[in-house]
Amino acid sequence: MAAALTSVFAAVCAFCLLSLASAVDFNYPAVFNFGDSNSDTGDLVAAGIGEPLLPPNGQTYFSRPAGRFCDGRLIIDFLMDAMDMPLLNAYLDSIGAPIFHKGCNFAAAGSTILPATANSISPFSFGVQVAQFFKFKDRVLQLLAKGKKFKKYIPQADYFSRGLYMFDIGQNDLAGAFYYKTEDQVIASIPTILLEFENGLKKLYEQGARRFWIHNTGPLGCLAQNIAFFAKDPSKLDEIGCVSSHNQAAKLFNLQLHALCTKLRGVFADATITYIDVFSIKFNLIANYSLYGFENPITACCGYGGPPLNYDSRISCGQTKVLDGGSVTAKACDDTTEYVNWDGIHYTEAANHHVSSQILTGKFADPPFTDKMPFALKLKF
Repeated sequence: MAAALTSVFAAVCAFCLLSLASAVDFNYPAVFNFGDSNSDTGDLVAAGIGEPLLPPNGQTYFSRPAGRFCDGRLIIDFLMDAMDMPLLNAYLDSIGAPIFHKGCNFAAAGSTILPATANSISPFSFGVQVAQFFKFKDRVLQLLAKGKKFKKYIPQADYFSRGLYMFDIGQNDLAGAFYYKTEDQVIASIPTILLEFENGLKKLYEQGARRFWIHNTGPLGCLAQNIAFFAKDPSKLDEIGCVSSHNQAAKLFNLQLHALCTKLRGVFADATITYIDVFSIKFNLIANYSLYGFENPITACCGYGGPPLNYDSRISCGQTKVLDGGSVTAKACDDTTEYVNWDGIHYTEAANHHVSSQILTGKFADPPFTDKMPFALKLKF
């Protein structure tokens, strides 16, 4: 009965979305993405920083590790597919003759909005990613000036003004700060973080960017990594088992990010700025996981330690290490579609698909989808 109802619901949603799609014409020639591991398609791995991604990462879709901290595709992958565009190549991935004709991905796992410090996982902060984009653009224009030889590999000159600029970053600024700051101090740092973000957006605007697509940050307190470290005292948890302080900080960050987007619409008079409430989508998924066909909202699919979290900070997904006197391996669960969380920090492909499908309804966007919004709303159930 449940399966039948799910099928009916999916069919109705697909019909509604396709009806919406037929009423509008979305056509973006390229996408330029900036962010962290939520949308990194191989940048950090290509840079050779940190430990390598091992199987079972990538197993669900790519059948191998594919630069993504996931068993398969990320939200950015599903959104690219919805636009009938190829998956974005990472800026630093030079192996295999990557094609950047439809855009480029500058996102790198562990990245922050604020400049990196000596303790940062990634040196590719938002400012660095913006600088990389400018170098990318300059090099593209140089190659285009040499003739048509490189045309099929790189964006056309007008793609930089007509393209979509996507952003999903800020999670690590908050999550990392909790390890050495109080909740009040983390919250007090939000304006500084967003000022850095605003400066980066202004630089992109000055270089011709006009279409901005900005994700807010998710419920950090619902990640097994944060629960394991910050909720040894159960009183720190909310009613669905998430760390209250982290989610409160995320909400306040998102409130101020939303206000910034509203302000910039007045500053960037000829630009479109779309704010996406990813937090609400993800929190609803975790709080009501069974309604969406999941069985485990917080437990990591790929990890070590068993329930309730199956997460141990000493060992990452796919690794084999000697812990507590014995050799152990962080293995994947049998069915990734039953899990929201992949490795204690990132989401499974199944969860990413759900989040993407909710984004594409337009209900979580400000402004809601209109004839000026970017995505052809085609959802593949």
